[in-house]
Amino acid sequence: MAALACYKTGEASRLIYRPCPDARPDGCKSFSWKDYRGLIQTAHQQLGGPIVLIWDNLNVHLTAGMRQFIAGRDWLTVYQLPPTHPTSTPSRASGPCCDAAGCPTPPSPHPST
Repeated sequence: MAALACYKTGEASRLIYRPCPDARPDGCKSFSWKDYRGLIQTAHQQLGGPIVLIWDNLNVHLTAGMRQFIAGRDWLTVYQLPPTHPTSTPSRASGPCCDAAGCPTPPSPHPST
């Protein structure tokens, strides 16, 4: 299953999802970049506005076809998460928003502009 958790100011959150295709003609049982493209297009139609997408580094997200699709859509902004180190433990939170014990820390206040 692939899903988009959608948030829009002043509206209820939405989950737009697609189940995994049973099997494609090539025999693969996972999502292709075209399946993700369809999900994004459906979300854009249902939400009726621009989309900001935050993605991990799944190989399908990085294909040439997906990059071309993204580049051709002015309503779509994609942020790619940085890759994780192969020795990191994904079940334990870490990074700039967590302290040494892996507990979330409040964000730093932004200076006034």
